[in-house]
Amino acid sequence: MKERIRKIKLLLVDVDAVLTDGRIVYGDYGDELKFFDVQDGHGLSMLRRAGIRFVLLSGRKSKINVRRAKELGASGLHQLAHDKLKVYALALKKYRVLPEEICYVGDDLIDLPVLVRVGFAVAVANAVPEVRERAHYVTAKSGGRGAVREVTDLLLKEQGKWAEAVERYYR
Repeated sequence: MKERIRKIKLLLVDVDAVLTDGRIVYGDYGDELKFFDVQDGHGLSMLRRAGIRFVLLSGRKSKINVRRAKELGASGLHQLAHDKLKVYALALKKYRVLPEEICYVGDDLIDLPVLVRVGFAVAVANAVPEVRERAHYVTAKSGGRGAVREVTDLLLKEQGKWAEAVERYYR
């Protein structure tokens, strides 16, 4: 597993039930609410500062996704991504990475076509059994509850970038 992690240059993260807890709340006036974990967001920011890019994917379209991607400094956001394999193929070309240099974090069947092709496949704790079975790593925490932070910390530590990533907090 360590060898897989050391090669990672790009992180692809599903939004719903991975970066969020999976709940979607609708208000009377068409408002939509999603719940994100601030520690997940901070982990993605640390990853970006360490030189590892990340891209967010969602099968849904939401202004909330756009806002969160912008806040975190995502390298990209793909909404209405029902064919995640197509997004994966675009990522290979756009970011000039090899399959073994991509980490994918998913939770549901729609994620499987990409999950089985990447160098480091991660399932969140709340993923469906088929996804957990095919992952190289299953997080201890659920989506929207620290799972993404668990992955970002793992990547930073295994790539020897952790000390530099946290140094600023010890000054």
